[in-house]
Amino acid sequence: MNYTPKPELAKKLLPLSYVISVVVIALIAIMGVYKIETDIDFSGLPLFHSIMNAMTFVILLVALYFVKQGNIEAHKKTMILAMVTSAIFLVSYVLYHITTPPVKFGYIDGVMQEGIENLRTFYLVILNTHILLAGVVFPFILIAFIRGISYQIEKHKKLVRWVYPIWLYVTLTGPILYFMLRPYR
Repeated sequence: MNYTPKPELAKKLLPLSYVISVVVIALIAIMGVYKIETDIDFSGLPLFHSIMNAMTFVILLVALYFVKQGNIEAHKKTMILAMVTSAIFLVSYVLYHITTPPVKFGYIDGVMQEGIENLRTFYLVILNTHILLAGVVFPFILIAFIRGISYQIEKHKKLVRWVYPIWLYVTLTGPILYFMLRPYR
């Protein structure tokens, strides 16, 4: 396989990644403020989101295995799959949150349950780090992916050293948050 760097490919794709990043971050900001009313029940989507996050987590681990084994083609295909599962998750996540009222941890019928303050604090720490890191890492995931598929290996490695663990954290904490919030849905 020819792994010659293709900076012209990166040059074409990077502006697109910037546009996608701005659009996604704007959508996420908007969905926190505005809701679209619909008769369609999207209440089952959080389970789907959890599954997609868990799948992406496993796919990322497999991709790491392949790259450590020197199997670049398998690594590339696996990372493309991780991008696909993440994109499906993201579209579904925005759809759910722009149409569905938020669920508050520890509240049943609008009443805060007694004796869960410490667990609620733990939940909020995980939730806030999950949201913050997901927002910060998203554009860099796109850039790292572009650097990888354009075979700018040194630039790719430099970025992935910190992007990869954050992406893993976000995909792992997604299902954890789902299971913690599940009793309050």
